[in-house]
Amino acid sequence: MPKKIPIFYSALLLTGVNLLLRLVGTTFQVYISGRIGAAGVGLLQLTMSVGSLAMVAGMAGIRTAAMYLTAEELGRKRPGNVTWVLSGCFLYSILCSGTVAALIYCFAPQIAESWIGDVRTIGALRLFAAFLPVTCLCGVMTGYFTAANRIGTLAAVEVAEQLASMAVTLTVLTLWAGNDAGRACQCVVLGSCFGGCLTLGCLAVLRLREHVAPASRIPVRSRLMQAAVPLALADVLKSGINTTENLMVPKRLALNTRVAEPLAAFGCVSGMVFPVMMFPACILFGLAELLIPELARCAAAGSRKRISYLVRRSLKVAMLYGILFSGLMYLLAEPLCMGLYRNAEAGRYLKLYALVVPMLYCDAITDAMTKGLGQQKACVRYNILTSAMDVLFLYILLPNYGMDGYFLSFLVTHLVNFILSLRRLLIITGERIPFYIPALTAVSAISALWTVSHLSAPTLQAIVFPVLLSCLLYLCGIVRLEDIQWLKGLVRKKTAGS
Repeated sequence: MPKKIPIFYSALLLTGVNLLLRLVGTTFQVYISGRIGAAGVGLLQLTMSVGSLAMVAGMAGIRTAAMYLTAEELGRKRPGNVTWVLSGCFLYSILCSGTVAALIYCFAPQIAESWIGDVRTIGALRLFAAFLPVTCLCGVMTGYFTAANRIGTLAAVEVAEQLASMAVTLTVLTLWAGNDAGRACQCVVLGSCFGGCLTLGCLAVLRLREHVAPASRIPVRSRLMQAAVPLALADVLKSGINTTENLMVPKRLALNTRVAEPLAAFGCVSGMVFPVMMFPACILFGLAELLIPELARCAAAGSRKRISYLVRRSLKVAMLYGILFSGLMYLLAEPLCMGLYRNAEAGRYLKLYALVVPMLYCDAITDAMTKGLGQQKACVRYNILTSAMDVLFLYILLPNYGMDGYFLSFLVTHLVNFILSLRRLLIITGERIPFYIPALTAVSAISALWTVSHLSAPTLQAIVFPVLLSCLLYLCGIVRLEDIQWLKGLVRKKTAGS
C-alpha cells in the first residue's frame, strides 16, 4: 500500500485538481450558454437534473458507503478485508444501477414529454441510462481510492476523465449538434459517459495491480446495507426533491405575469449563477472529500482528540473562506457575469445569492463530517424536513413573487438544514462554538464590504477587500497569531519535504 500523506497535503492536491476541473466545467458552461442561449441552458439543466436523479438512485449511497467501509478496515489494519468490501459494493451497485437504468430507458418518452416537456431529450435520457451502471461502478472505485489515500492516482485519473469528456463533447457538439438544444444534451451525456468508461477502466486496472492478498471471507452485507441504505434514502430523496423543484420552477413561474420567459429565468440562475457561485467551493470540496474517511478512521481508532481538532479547524476554515468569497462575489457580480455571459440579469442574481455563500460552504464541510462520523440517519431526517419545506415554499411563492420567491425558499431551507446538521455535529463531538466568533466575523465582513464599496474601480475593490477583512479579523481576535503560525508551519513542512 502506498505511503499515506497528511490530510492537509492531500487536500492541497485535491484542491488543485478540483480547481482545474471546475474551471474547465465553468468554461464549458459559458461556451454552451453562448451557443444555445439562456432558454437552451434551461432545457439542458432540466435534462441533467433528471439524469442526476437517475444517477443518485442508481448509486444508492454506494460511493460514500465504499469509502466508509474501506476506511474502517484500513483504520483497523485489515487491508485484506477490502477485497470483500469491494465485492459486496460492486454487486450492490450493479443491482441498483441496472434496475434504475432499465426503468429510465423504457420510460424515456414519458419522462421527456411529461416531466421535462420536450421530446428532444429522449435520446439523451436513453443514452444516459445505457451507461448508468458504468457511472455507478466508478463511484465504488473512487470511494475506495479516496479511503485508501490514493489521492495522487485518483487526481490524475479524474483530470484525464474530464479532459477526455470535454474533448468528446466539444467534438460532437461542433460536428453534429449545431445550435439545437436537444442534440446539445446528447453531446453532454455522451462525453460524460465516455469519461466514465475511461475512469472505471483505469481504476480497475490500478486496483488489480496492487496484488493485495484477500483475507478470509467476511460478512459485508449487513454493514453495507447499514451504511448505504440511509445514504441512498437521503440522497434519492434530496435529488428527487431537487428534480421536482427544477421541473416545477418553469411551470410555476409561468403563472407570474412579470416573468416573460420562465425557462430563460430558470436557466439564468441554475446554469449561469450557480456555477460561478460554487466555483470557489471546489477547494472546500477537496477537504470535504477527505474528511469522510479521515473521521471514519479516527472514530474506528477512538482518536477523540484528533476528531475535535479536525472539527474545529475545518469549520473555521470554511467560515473564513466563505466570508472572503462572499464579499468578492458581491463586489464583482455584475462585471463578472457581463464578462462571462453578457447577461446583466445574471449579475444581479449573483449579487443576491452571494449573501448565502458562507452558509453553503460551511454546510458542505459540516455534511461531510457528520457522514464521516456515521450520522447518515440524521441526514435522512434533515433532508426529509427541508426538502418538503422547499417544495411547499416554491409551489406557493413562485406564482406571486417569481425568482425572488425562489431565492427566499433557497435561503430558508438551506439555513434550516445547516443549523440542524451543525447542531448534530456539535452534540456528537462535544464541541462548542462561541457566539462571538461568527458574530464578529460577520461584522468584520460587513464593515470591510461597506468600506470598499466606496471605491470606484471593481479591481481595486477586489484587492482592498481581502486585506481589510484580514486586518479586521485579526483585530477582533478571530484570526490569531497561532493560526498564522500553523499555516506557516504547514508551508515549511511542505517545502522541507519537497
